[in-house]
Amino acid sequence: MTLPFRSILFEGETDEFETPEAPAFFGDLHLDQILGQLVSGREEYELGSVFYRPLHDARAVRYRHHVLTELEQPAVLDAVRAFARGMQQMRERLALANRLHYSLQKQRWFLDATVAYCESVRLLAQRLAELELCSSGLVGLRDYLVGYTRSDEFSSLTVETRELLEELSQVRYAVQIKDARVTVSPYRDERDMSAEVERTFERFKRGAMEDHRVRLRDYPDMNHVEAQILDRVAKLYPDAFARLGAFYVRSAQYLDRTIGRLDRELQFYLAYLDYIEPLRAKGLMFSLPRVSTRTKEEHATATFDLALAHQLLAEDRMVVCNDLRLSDPERVLVISGPNNGGKTTFARMYGQLHYLASLGLPVPGSDAEVFLPDQIFTHFEREEDIETLRGKFEDELYRIHEILEQATSGSLLIMNETFGSTTRHDAVAVGTEVMRQIIELDALCVFVTFVDELASLGESTVSMMGTVLPDDPAVRTYKVVRKAADGLAYAAAIAEKHGLSYEALHRRLAR
Repeated sequence: MTLPFRSILFEGETDEFETPEAPAFFGDLHLDQILGQLVSGREEYELGSVFYRPLHDARAVRYRHHVLTELEQPAVLDAVRAFARGMQQMRERLALANRLHYSLQKQRWFLDATVAYCESVRLLAQRLAELELCSSGLVGLRDYLVGYTRSDEFSSLTVETRELLEELSQVRYAVQIKDARVTVSPYRDERDMSAEVERTFERFKRGAMEDHRVRLRDYPDMNHVEAQILDRVAKLYPDAFARLGAFYVRSAQYLDRTIGRLDRELQFYLAYLDYIEPLRAKGLMFSLPRVSTRTKEEHATATFDLALAHQLLAEDRMVVCNDLRLSDPERVLVISGPNNGGKTTFARMYGQLHYLASLGLPVPGSDAEVFLPDQIFTHFEREEDIETLRGKFEDELYRIHEILEQATSGSLLIMNETFGSTTRHDAVAVGTEVMRQIIELDALCVFVTFVDELASLGESTVSMMGTVLPDDPAVRTYKVVRKAADGLAYAAAIAEKHGLSYEALHRRLAR
C-alpha cells in the first residue's frame, strides 16, 4: 500500500518535526559554525530541528539523494525557488496583517497573503507537471499538488480571492478636505485637478529644473485620519467590505498542512545548496556519497573541512583537500605528525563527512563511500573545570570512559590530541588500553595522537601522518597521507613545548 505524500525529507513518515537540541559533538566538529551560516536569514524556518536529526537508514538517505539530484536541475530549482519566494511574500503579508490595528486594513493584507499563496501553489503545480521527474519525493509532491489544486477547497479559495480583488478594484471614492473637515463621497467622474495643475504650470518650464518635491514614505500602518476615511469608504460599499470581512473569518486556516510543511522542508535543501555554491564556484567538488549500514569499508577523494573552507574562501586562501581509505579489517585512522600540520582539521573533516552523509546531503569531495554511524562521539581537549575537582588527565579518562560505555560497533569516535596532558609513559599505557577497547568494539575511529605506537596495534589500525615540505620542515603541506609513523611526533611535541622546535630555533638564529 502506497502511503499518501507528506514530505520531501522523510519517506512515509507521519510524525511532525521534532525540536531536538544540538548534538554534543557539534562544537568539536565545527558543525555549529556551518549550521549558523546555513540558517542565517532563514531563522523563521527553525531548520535546526532537521539538521539535528541524522538518518540511520541507507534507504532514507537515498530518498533525499534522489530529490537533490532532480532539485539541482535548473528548471526544477527555478520552480522551487519561485515557490519559496511566493511563500515568503505570503508570510510577510500575514505578519503585517497580524501587526496592524485597524480591522479593514488587516483584512486586506490577509487577502493579499492568500493571493500570494494561491498563485505560488498553482504555479509550482503547473511547472512541476511540465517536467519529467523520477524521484519518488518530487513525483509524490507533483501528484499531491495536482490533486490539491484541483480540489474544491483550493478552487473555491482561488475563485473567491480573485472575485474579491476584482470587486475591491472597482471601489472609487472622492475625498474633500476643507479646513479641519474631511468629507468622503462616491466618485462621480469629477475632474482630475492634478492634471489641470500640471498643464497650467507646463508653460513655465525652462529646461531641466531641480526637483524640490518631497517623497512621502508609504508606511503600512494607517493613522487615525486614514482609518476614518477607510471606515467611510466601507459604508459607501457595504457589500464588498462585508464579503471581505466574512472571507477573513472563514479562511483563517487556509494554509494546507502539507504545503506548509513543504515550504519549510524545501529550505533545508535550498539552504545547503546556497551554502556550498560559492565553494563550487571556486572549483571545489561535492558529491552524493554511497552510504551503508553493513560495510565499514570507506573512501573519500579530495575531501575537506567544510567550515574551514568557508573561512579560507572569505580570506581568498587555498583549500587543501585530502583523501582517505579504509579497507576491511581497517577501522581506526591513527593520525600523527607535526603540530599545526592539519591533523585536527582532518579529524573534524572525517566527522563532518559522516554527519553530512547521514543528513542525505552532498559531502565535500569528488567521490565518497561512507558508513552510516548510529552515534558520533568526540573527545577534544577541554579546559580544566574546577567544579569537577578533577585534574586534566583524570577528566580525560572520565570522559573517555563515558564514551566507551555508550559506544557500539556502529558508532564513530573522533579522539583528538588525547592524553597530551600526561607523561609519555602514561600516554602509551592508557592510550594502548583505550585503543584496544575501540578495536574490540569494532567501531570506526580517528585517533589524533603523538603516541606513534598506537598506529601499529594491529590490522585494524591505519597510520596516517601530516606532512611537511621535504626541503623545509618548517612548512606544513596540510596533506595527511597514509604513512608509517616515523617516531618523531612525541619529540616534536616536546620540542614545541620547550621552545626548541625548528621554527623557534630558526627565529632565534635569524636575530
